[in-house]
Parts: sequence; structure tokens; C-alpha cells
Amino acid sequence: MNKILVSACLMGHAVRYDGQSKPLAHPAIARWIEEGRLVTICPEMSAGMPVPRPPAEIEGGATGEDVLAGRARVVDITGGDVTEEFGQAAENALALATETGCRYALLIDGSPSCGSGFVYDGTFSGHRQAGNGVTAALLKQAGIAVYSDREVEQLVAGLAADEAHHAA
Repeated sequence: MNKILVSACLMGHAVRYDGQSKPLAHPAIARWIEEGRLVTICPEMSAGMPVPRPPAEIEGGATGEDVLAGRARVVDITGGDVTEEFGQAAENALALATETGCRYALLIDGSPSCGSGFVYDGTFSGHRQAGNGVTAALLKQAGIAVYSDREVEQLVAGLAADEAHHAA
């Protein structure tokens, strides 16, 4: 059975930077919980970051790949450099995914850690840009299929195709 790494905030845990959650209600989520497929993590909390914490963005319109390559930093709204924490968060998420056999990840979009469809541009103005957060980028580099909270149906289809292929 394929396991899915999932952002803790999507499971209703109040772990976001603002102390909130973003619970994702979908029949597939309920089924996956029953099946024991979900492995929950908040990458930032796993790296020891507090809740609440200042909002952070990847600077200069860069992406998680740029952060992993050392070409960009993650900074919080006060100007604090939190690149190291976000790097550790990504490593922790990858380690958990590897240990538990997760070949898929369902992550909250927009986060400088978990974003996979978009991240914010580093200006703290609410402007979005296409790109991955640091954790999403590292998981993708490791061959884990990453889906955003808006792509549950695609994840359902991907899982079904994968499991049909392995059953054949």
C-alpha cells in the first residue's frame, strides 16, 4: 500500500506560521486515514520552529530549488534569515518519507516549505509565482510525487494507476 506524506496543517493541526490550520475535507482523505496511508508532518515544526512564527518567503522571486542550491535564502518578514531551518525542515520531511515508504506527498500550496504549485515572491506583498517550496523541491528531487491541496483528484488518479500497475 502506497503511503502519503501530508502537511500537518491539512490534517487540522494548528501549526501554520499564524497558529492556524487549513483542514482539507475530501472523501479520499477520510479513506486514506482509515487505510492508514497518511504520514503527517509539519516540516517547520520538525525543525524546531515555533507556532506562531513570523511569515517567511523565499527572497528575490527565487524557488526552493534555488534555496537547495545555495542561490537564495528564506527570510522572515522581520528580515531574519531562516534558510537553515527551512533546509532542516526539508531534510526531516524527506527522512520521514523515506523511513515510512511514502512515494507520494500532499502538501499545502503557497508555503515556502510545502508549496508545489506556487510560492510567494519574497516581497511579502501577497504576489504569487509558480514554483516549489524547499521541502517540495527536495521531495521531488528524491523522486517523490508531490501534489498540492488543490490536486487531490490527481493524487487519487495517480495512486490508482500506480496500484493497478503493481497489481498486474
